[in-house]
Amino acid sequence: MNKVLLVGRITAKPELRYTNANTEFLRFTVAVNRTFTNADGKREADFINVVAWRKQAETISKFFDKGNLIGIEGRLQTGSYDDKDGNKRYTMDVALDNFEFVEGKNKSQSDSSMPFSEPSPYDYQDNSVSVENDPFAEYGDSVSIDDNFLD
Repeated sequence: MNKVLLVGRITAKPELRYTNANTEFLRFTVAVNRTFTNADGKREADFINVVAWRKQAETISKFFDKGNLIGIEGRLQTGSYDDKDGNKRYTMDVALDNFEFVEGKNKSQSDSSMPFSEPSPYDYQDNSVSVENDPFAEYGDSVSIDDNFLD
């Protein structure tokens, strides 16, 4: 199985390019924060190269910019080439299969070219549960689950 899932920030404005056969493609880098901090207490990031093709490449180049948070689903893809000195160089990229808009537009932006007009669920900070939708409301103030229940 070869599957990669990433959430990170785009490091530079994605620029659409074309192959000799006029197929759209896009190469961009995503900075993905590590889940731990280094010895200085700072969080580091990995910079991962991504390749998108055709319609997905067009969409990303049109609606994403440097610093935007993006969700990526893809697969690892290796390649190689000879550099200008004749040395063989190896590459590893994430070949994009799917992507997601992870965060809503910045409130200060007034760009109406975004394809989705509905707000992102990430725009909301209220995590409360209404009593009408609470599945445990009829059981009182608390719910107790016996540890033996899980066995």
